[in-house]
Amino acid sequence: MKILMLTWEYPPRIVGGISRVVHDLSHRLIKDGHEVTVVTYKDTNLTEFENDKGVKVYRVDNYMITPNNFTDWILQLNFNMIAKATELINKEGKFDVIHAHDWLVTYAAKTLKQSYNTPIVATIHATESGRNSGIHDNVQRYINDTEWLLTYEATDVIVNSNYMKCELQKLFGLPFDKINVIPNGINLNNFNGIDRDYDFRRKYAMDNEKIILYLGRLVYEKGVQHLISAMPKILDRYHDSKLVIAGRGGMMDELKAQVHRMGIDNKVYFTGYLDSKSVQKMYKCADVAVFPSTYEPFGIVALESMLSGTPTVVSDVGGLNEIIEHGVNGMKSYAGNPNSIADSVLSLLFDPQLCANISKNAKAKVKASFNWNKIAQDTHYVYERAICQTEAEKQLKQMEQEKQNKATKAKNSEKEITKLLNFKKKHAYA
Repeated sequence: MKILMLTWEYPPRIVGGISRVVHDLSHRLIKDGHEVTVVTYKDTNLTEFENDKGVKVYRVDNYMITPNNFTDWILQLNFNMIAKATELINKEGKFDVIHAHDWLVTYAAKTLKQSYNTPIVATIHATESGRNSGIHDNVQRYINDTEWLLTYEATDVIVNSNYMKCELQKLFGLPFDKINVIPNGINLNNFNGIDRDYDFRRKYAMDNEKIILYLGRLVYEKGVQHLISAMPKILDRYHDSKLVIAGRGGMMDELKAQVHRMGIDNKVYFTGYLDSKSVQKMYKCADVAVFPSTYEPFGIVALESMLSGTPTVVSDVGGLNEIIEHGVNGMKSYAGNPNSIADSVLSLLFDPQLCANISKNAKAKVKASFNWNKIAQDTHYVYERAICQTEAEKQLKQMEQEKQNKATKAKNSEKEITKLLNFKKKHAYA
């Protein structure tokens, strides 16, 4: 099967979770014998083409003109994605299916679908309404409408949790059987050969301090502000603890100001961006990982933490709520509740046996339920279904056209016969 992936991020460009999902899924599909082509954005200093272990990656620039805003920037990116995909189709033939990742590639996917009669399978990784707890301005409304357009144009839609399936049904009124729940996965070899590096750990905390780790984007819906608010209670009960916040985002200055106001500067460390190797080391150095999101469609960081063996605390929302079973393979807290976050963290800090049991169960669950072998097979099934449905619709249209042609021909014949009879009748009287 020839598969075209459209995505605005692909490693080494990592903005959110889409990048890793597209990367890992593409490589698994390649191992299953399929041909995968990725068209994505060309970030600074990246090559226009890369053969990434069998995955053909084409990166396109934006136009030279300066866009007015982000949505204009995305439209310009889509124009160049269409141009590149068209060039590839003209040289190498049609793709069997287009896999479009989120609203950012909607217009490219829609144009290519209608130009080449190629089915779209769309993965909605998150929604604008969910990220912002509703639609509040025209930009958000535009993105929300574009998300709807992508789900409308897609033959099949993939989401990564039952929570997201319900959200799409509520937001866009999609038919139940059009939405397929396929969880994100993780490379099970991510932490092979990675052990706790004490020299690396000492950059962020003293040997006697327990590291409480947050890793991810610093944006409101990730709930980092609530974790910071939980620190006074944690420090009061367990003084030898240190919060390490790894990542970057628009809330960085606001979060630093919050820490300073609370007077806990010496107990909170902002690392900024970490590369993939440092992320692996950080998980291994942490004693507890916390992901206190107020909105989380899936939560791949939770899988990383669980696979690393780090006891994990999540909020009881979205996909996180489906991954973690409280007290069995992790701990849960009430979303947006610092007191609840502190209680779950303290339960782990004071109970080594609980930590050991949770870590063991968490690793087992990730290996059983979130491996890419099964996920790629499920995705391939959706591709096949979309292709079959598109082919069936094509044949139905052909049959309807033939039927219409026959009806038109019969109608024309009837007119000719009537005309002939009228002529004979007229001349018979004469």
